[in-house]
Amino acid sequence: MERITKSFDRQSIMKTFGAQMTVVEPGHVEIKAPILPGSQQQHGYAHAGLIFALGDSAAGYAALTMMEAGCEVLTAEMKINLLAPGRDGPLRAVGHVEKSGARLVIVRADVFDGDIKVALMQGTMVPVRV
Repeated sequence: MERITKSFDRQSIMKTFGAQMTVVEPGHVEIKAPILPGSQQQHGYAHAGLIFALGDSAAGYAALTMMEAGCEVLTAEMKINLLAPGRDGPLRAVGHVEKSGARLVIVRADVFDGDIKVALMQGTMVPVRV
């Protein structure tokens, strides 16, 4: 799983958000991030862009755990349902692989603020050779 954490460490947006990968297992990744002043919307809640980025990254890295060396994944599409505002943080994105195939990987992510689920996401990742 070292290649997963090294890849995550190269993501400048995750550094900007103060995010840390906390769990890396086959088909499952968790990422935590505080709600920093620079990632809030006008009411002081977590911006939807922060929530989406965390969920997308957790789901994408969950997909990457299923790929052989020399493969990466790119998001082809991602649906998000925002369920509640992120108020206090830290936010925790839990990414999971639903089905891993040779051409498509179906993923989902849930994003939490404490015990409150703030977003539910589902998407498709595409494996690419690098």
